[in-house]
Formats: sequence, structure tokens, C-alpha cells
Amino acid sequence: MKTIIVSNRLPVKISNTEDGMTFTPSEGGLATGLGSIYRTGNNMWLGWPGIEVPDEQQSNNITDKLAEINLHPVFLTQEEINLYYEGFSNETLWPIFHYHPTYAKYEQSYWDSYVSVNKKFRDAIFKIAEPGDRIWIHDYQLLLLPGLVRELQPDITIGFFLHIPFPSYEIFRLIPWRAEILENLLGADLVGFHTFDDLRHFTSSVARLLPAQTLANEITYKDRLTVAETFPMGIDNNKFEMLTKNPEVAENIEALHNIFADNKMILSIDRLDYSKGILQRLQAFELLIESHPELIGKVVLYMIVVPSRDTVAQYKELRDEIDKLVGNINARYRTLEWTPVNYYYRAFPVEMLSALYHTADVCLITPMRDGMNLVSKEYVASRTNNSGVLILSEMAGAAKELIDALIVNPNNIGEVYRAMIDALNMPLEEQQRRMAAMRDVVSKFNIHHWVKIYMSKLSEVKEIQSSMQAKHISTEGRQFIEATYNQASKRVIFLDYDGTLVGFKANPLQAFPDEDLMDILDQLSSDPANRIVIVSGRKYETLEDWFGGMNIDIFAEHGAWQKLRGEEWQRLPGLHNSWKQDVEQVLDLFVDRTPGSFTEEKSYSLAWHYRKVEEGLGELRANELMNTLRFTTEDKGLQMLPGNKVVEIKNIEVNKGKVAAKYLDLVESDFVMALGDDHTDEDMFKAMPAEALTIKIGSNISAAKYYLRDYREVRRLLRTLTMRGSLA
Repeated sequence: MKTIIVSNRLPVKISNTEDGMTFTPSEGGLATGLGSIYRTGNNMWLGWPGIEVPDEQQSNNITDKLAEINLHPVFLTQEEINLYYEGFSNETLWPIFHYHPTYAKYEQSYWDSYVSVNKKFRDAIFKIAEPGDRIWIHDYQLLLLPGLVRELQPDITIGFFLHIPFPSYEIFRLIPWRAEILENLLGADLVGFHTFDDLRHFTSSVARLLPAQTLANEITYKDRLTVAETFPMGIDNNKFEMLTKNPEVAENIEALHNIFADNKMILSIDRLDYSKGILQRLQAFELLIESHPELIGKVVLYMIVVPSRDTVAQYKELRDEIDKLVGNINARYRTLEWTPVNYYYRAFPVEMLSALYHTADVCLITPMRDGMNLVSKEYVASRTNNSGVLILSEMAGAAKELIDALIVNPNNIGEVYRAMIDALNMPLEEQQRRMAAMRDVVSKFNIHHWVKIYMSKLSEVKEIQSSMQAKHISTEGRQFIEATYNQASKRVIFLDYDGTLVGFKANPLQAFPDEDLMDILDQLSSDPANRIVIVSGRKYETLEDWFGGMNIDIFAEHGAWQKLRGEEWQRLPGLHNSWKQDVEQVLDLFVDRTPGSFTEEKSYSLAWHYRKVEEGLGELRANELMNTLRFTTEDKGLQMLPGNKVVEIKNIEVNKGKVAAKYLDLVESDFVMALGDDHTDEDMFKAMPAEALTIKIGSNISAAKYYLRDYREVRRLLRTLTMRGSLA
């Protein structure tokens, strides 16, 4: 078994020199963290090497040389680079995922190329993949790849990690191909994000756009479980700590001290991008100098902007605006000995960055939206004397971890300005307290920890999937049930109704039994060896209309009413409904506040349904309702049961488990089977004898021994039993 890492770019730069091609390893955070994987054994890293498709001989030479360092290339044409990478990835996905929808372009040619290149990556994977391998796919350029790989290899292990933010549903839905993106992402076994907000936005989009079941961070789609989880990415903290002892870094530190000896330095490092908040940062610094003229000659902004796509219109305009604003600030406040903004539009070697991190009194990181932002962590790791202050945007994923930074809203120029004042005046003791705490976080949750916990969770998810598959009634399981059924002479079959025998309907009155269901029940109940028992939360009047004339036993309203075959309806003794008026007032209030919800009154219970309510709002109101009624129900001897889009309040004596257990005491049986889909059915499963066959519908998270996916599978199973019974 090997692990194949897949990303848009390989962690290597290929350059043409007089001596031929040279291969320079990347020093990026991802390359560092994943080095422990791809550089060991026969593991591989697959991606674009950064050059256009060479001729066949060059292609073979590059492939062979890269194979020596466990890398495998995917060559792209210039057209693919333009449409797939520069186009869909950076002109559609990037602005949408970073909350700049006005910059997004929805070109069909972009999407077609994106699909095509993702398929090219898939084909490249299967040139080197073998049964049992793990595939770990990275970032927004390859959102379709998990599903494309899964389609050809259903059992392969696939992880996916998104390194940029995932937008809210209202933003994500703007993408014309949003459903296809989500469907293919769910081809992964584990989808990783930096923050819980990203995870929440993802699961919300899935729930609203796909016919998928979402439970917390578990998503079931097309009979597959996908888990979404947060894994805040770290850095190689030891690398940045040790760099401060590097002789070249030490020389740079000394040079910086000599140049800025009389100034406090505020450091800003970013790639050129509209999501980084560079202009707002400059405006805040200008406000600082304007409001505090005593700082002239005493503080500098050392700003590095790394070139990025400056041939694209928005980026070129942004660069021009930065140049203009920096020029205005320097022209207005510069003295003969002092320049307020030291601005560099170029990349710096890591030795110079380390010196700047170690020297800067303040690090100013204020993106408008950022997945994590590792620069902030690099600054913290480099502060080996625990001094310095980090000002960090609340919109960066790192803000969830580095809580001892000065956290700001990057859109609030005044707040950023005030944070700079606080940072410049912060006592050394407080600096050291804050920085020490952040250094502990960066050290503990480093890049190696990130890789370890992700791969551990991926293995855990595969185990969960295996257990689910084992619990699902397969062909062998169905044969076992059929054999046990045929050997028995006194059978009892408990059946829930909604969600078990019929599908879930927005209007409960529409969930009436169809001809197929009536035929199945008629055949099962006509077998003299069978006793068919419907145990439902439905009103007894409704169940009487539907099944009153059949040779079956019925427990209505979770057992508050019962009708054994050939007898009249009887209610459970000792029940009362004097509590209804007080509870109904609360439910009416929630109906008024929640469009689409409604209250159903039964003899000894009340149910608040939210199956017609907007996704998310219903769950929010349901939790609020249960908190509101908690003390009322305890005082009145009532029980609250959260179910499938419903909260039911009933007498605590009414319980499916109790009535099922009592029923089994009255009838003889050598075969017992119980099927149900709801929280209320768990009591019934727990009350069954050890040898009983218990089956949960729609979920494997249950006290039941087995599960079926939906009512259709239930009917197929019951239909099979009717045929087996007739053959016997």
C-alpha cells in the first residue's frame, strides 16, 4: 500500500540552465509537511511540474528524473493552463470562495477545461495507483477529482483537503455547476477544512443542494458515508526557530537593526491579491501617522507584496492602487532621514524573511478572507525571545488558534489603527505572555501534527464505513433472515410506519399506504404463523382508517392506544392530557415564529412538525423549543422526543419499548423482528430479546443490529419474506 498525494503543482521548480534542466525543491509549508509521506517508501506526489508539455523525449526524461524523488508529473498545455488554472480555478472559484462574487466569471469553456483537466489527473493517478493505495487530494483546483476517481475505483481510500475558505451557501450557490462540484467532492471519504465555519458552510450547501442526509459532520450520499472535519494546518516551527541561528539570517538581522535602529518596525507580508486587505492596511497606517505626528521618524511599515497574476485586470488595478497609495503616504510624510512605508514588490529568500520576522516589533496580517494564513504562524515561530505583537484579521483561519494576537476586523480601518497603537505601546511583559502562549500553540499543532491527525482520521473513517457495510443487510444477511424466518412457526414482526413502510412526506396526510404496501401487509398477515404489529406515532383514527380491516395488531400514538386483531381500540390506563393547554401555547408561539411549521394534536401527545421549514432554521427552532420546554416537561411528567423533522411531547408512560415488551409477554414467538427509522424506535430496539432481528432504517447509528437505507429496501425484504413463507 502506498499514499499518492495529488495537488495542482508538484513541490519542485524546473528551470532550464546551460547545463540542462535543474530541479529545485519547494520550501513551502505543504511540501515540508508532506515530505514525511512522499519521500518515504514507494509513496508518490502527483501534479503539474510548472512547465508546458515538452516533446516526448523531454517528457520521458523529466518523468524519469522526477521518479527518483518520488514525484510524478501531469503535463498541461498552455490552453489548459489558461482555461483550467487561470480561468475556472482563479477567475471563478477563487473570487467566489473568497467572497468577491463580482469578480467571478462563469465561462462554459472554463468549466469544460476544468472537467477535462481533472479527468487528466484521474488518468494519471491510475497509471501509478494499485489496489489498497490511499489518495490524498489537495485544494480547489481539483474539486472534481475525488468523484472521478471513486467512479472508477469504488473501494479506494480518498482524502481531500481544502486550503482556502469554503463560502456560505448564499455565495456558493452562485456557481452554475455547484451541484456537480459537491457531488464529486463527496467522492472523498474525508473532506478536511481549516475551520469549523468552512465545515459548516460545506455541510449546509450539501444539505440544500443535494438529496443527501447530513448528521452533524457525517454526510450520506448515494449510499456512501463522507465525513467532513476540521484540521487547522500548521507550519514546521522547528525550521523557523532554527533559522534565527543561521549565520546569513544573523547578518540580515544585524543589517536591519542598523537601518531601523531608531524605528519600530511593523511588518506586512502578502501575495498580491484582492482578498489580502492590503489597501485597507495602508489606510490604517496612514491614519496612524496622521493622528499621531509624534510617530513620524519613529515607526515604519515594512511591506512586502509578492507578485501574483499582475497581468490580470483586477490584480493590475490593485497593484496600481497600492503603488499610488504608498506614493501618497511617502510623499506626504517622508523626511530626509525617514520613509514611512518601505514597500517591496518582489519575493524574498527565506533567510531574509526569517530576519524580518525576528526583527519586526509588530506583524500586521489583515486579510479580508483567508483559509489559514501561515505567515502569522511563521512570525510567531520566529520570535524566539517571546517579544513582538501579532495583529491578526478575524477573517483568517489562524485567528481561531492564535487567540492571544490582537484580533481585528480588517474592514474596520479605525480598529486596525487602534490595534497598531496598542501593539506599539504594549509592555514587554504582556508581549511575552501573549507570544509564549501563541508559540505553544504553533509548536504543538505543527505541520507534522496536521498530517498525523488527518491520516489517522482517514483510517478511522474507512473503519466506520466498513462497519456500516457489515451492518447493512447484504445478500448474505438477507439469506440469513429468510432462513431464520422459514424455520420459525410463531413469528412477530414490529413495523413502524412513517419512514419505514412509506417515504417521508412534507405533508403527513399524503403519506397514506399505497397498493403495493397493502398487498405486502395482506400477504404477511394472512400467514397463520405471523403476527404483524404496526407501532406508530400516528393518531389511532388514522391507523384505523388505513389498517382497521386487516388481520394485524396496531399500536397508535407510540402505544397510547392499541387494537389487537379482532378486538376494539383500548387506551393505555393512567394517561392524562391536562398538560396540553400550557404546552400548546408554547408550540403556537413557535409556529408563529417559524414559517412552514405546524402543530399536530393527538389524544395524549402534541407534535411540532418542521418538515416544511427552511433547512437550518427548523433545526435551530427545534433546539430552542426543547430548551424552552425542558423544565415544563420534567415538572409535568412528560417526555420530549426529537424525531425526523418533528419534536413530540407525550406522557412519559407512553413508550414503544414498553408496549412492545408487554406484547411479547402475551404472545408466544420463536422469531421476532422490529423495523423503525426514528428516535422513538430506539426504545423498541432496546426492549427486544437478544435473539431478535432489529433493523434501523436510514442510519447505522442505532441500537439495532442491522440497517436498511430506505423504505424501498424494507419493502423488498418484506416482499421476499412473503414469497419465502408461501414456498415453505
